[in-house]
Amino acid sequence: MRYFIVDDDLASRRMLEQIINEDELGYVVGEAENGVQAIAPIQSTQPDVVLIDLLMPALDGIETLEQLKKQGFQGQFIMISQIVNKEMVGEAYEKGVEFFIHKPINRVEVRSILMKTKEKYQLQQSLRTIRDSLANIDATTEQPRRKRVSDIVRFILNDMGIIGEVGSDDIVAIIEILMSREERIPQLPPLKDLYEAVARKMENVNVSKESKAIEQRIRRTIVAAVNNIASMGVVDYTSPQFEYYAPRYFDFQDIRLRMKQIDEDKETTARVKINIKKFIQVLYLETEEKYTGKSTF
Repeated sequence: MRYFIVDDDLASRRMLEQIINEDELGYVVGEAENGVQAIAPIQSTQPDVVLIDLLMPALDGIETLEQLKKQGFQGQFIMISQIVNKEMVGEAYEKGVEFFIHKPINRVEVRSILMKTKEKYQLQQSLRTIRDSLANIDATTEQPRRKRVSDIVRFILNDMGIIGEVGSDDIVAIIEILMSREERIPQLPPLKDLYEAVARKMENVNVSKESKAIEQRIRRTIVAAVNNIASMGVVDYTSPQFEYYAPRYFDFQDIRLRMKQIDEDKETTARVKINIKKFIQVLYLETEEKYTGKSTF
């Protein structure tokens, strides 16, 4: 999940960012100390969630929310406030606020609310994927319309249960870059080049530093995929998703090892071996197959 924090209190911004990073809830794409300064960067970065203070000078939280929605922003809003006035809280919910975080900020409350937001986001993404798939069926012909690359990738990531993970957007961006080439790529370029290509598409970032952050986000996301697929195998070895993804996207012996750890009730934080390059290569080939309708495997 990608967050943008708007709060005139620097300490609150730092505390929220720390909780998000330490609890691996996502990453912060930007921050601002008031609504006036927040609108332009929010529109340019398009975060999934805006954490916004209710009372701020110049432009308060509700006014900022209204302006962003008028300009087409579709992300979610979480309001931060010390105010317990029922009328103001009611107005905020009517304007589209999903949840409230109360000041002083409490780590347990923040984590709980952001996890709920993530679950809602994943559900919305799943429904959107289904709607997009249905919308791509041409009622006047027997042939389906060509899907967008991002829709195909998000559908696959959603099937693995990682669409809401911190590196899913980075993975989508990499596949879009690979698919933008005129000719099929038999072998992936160095991963470092792909990370830097994604970083260069972002505004106001240090490309070298951001590319390293992208690598870590993708690594954590693929680890989550390993855990999800291995858990499916433990529950049902004949699961269609397990049978499809386990040998194709991962080294199967690593999946078996993770299944053994899960079966023995080992912590999910146990070290998981992953192969980023294989994962990206297979995802690229499958996306190309679904996009062109031609088998690449």
